Amino acid sequence: MFRNMVTSFLEHERIETTDAKAKELRSVAERLVTLAKRGNGSVASRRRAARFVRDRQIVKKLFEELAPRYADRPGGYTRIVKVDSRLGDSAPLSILQFVKEPVTFKERKPRTDGSAAADTEKAEGA
Repeated sequence: MFRNMVTSFLEHERIETTDAKAKELRSVAERLVTLAKRGNGSVASRRRAARFVRDRQIVKKLFEELAPRYADRPGGYTRIVKVDSRLGDSAPLSILQFVKEPVTFKERKPRTDGSAAADTEKAEGA
């Protein structure tokens, strides 16, 4: 079931499902994007991805479109958005989608009292 869902998710870049399935699917999809980023398009990494993804065109999309899109991002390629509950059985629904915004890093503030060595000396002396 997760193989079909991951294939559909990578194809459409968005899928609506229950909360529990979305949480499990997120970990699988993020692992595949990381594999595509680290694999650099090698045959071995494409074969590893093809074990889980059912369509050859989707594997190509994973390595040629999605991996370069998230090359600068250290993780967190997907987002889960909670939606209402399903009408039939009141199961909580979520939308799993890829993040479109670029990653922004916080600017680090320089230390005002000195270096890290001065902090360790204070800790040892106390």
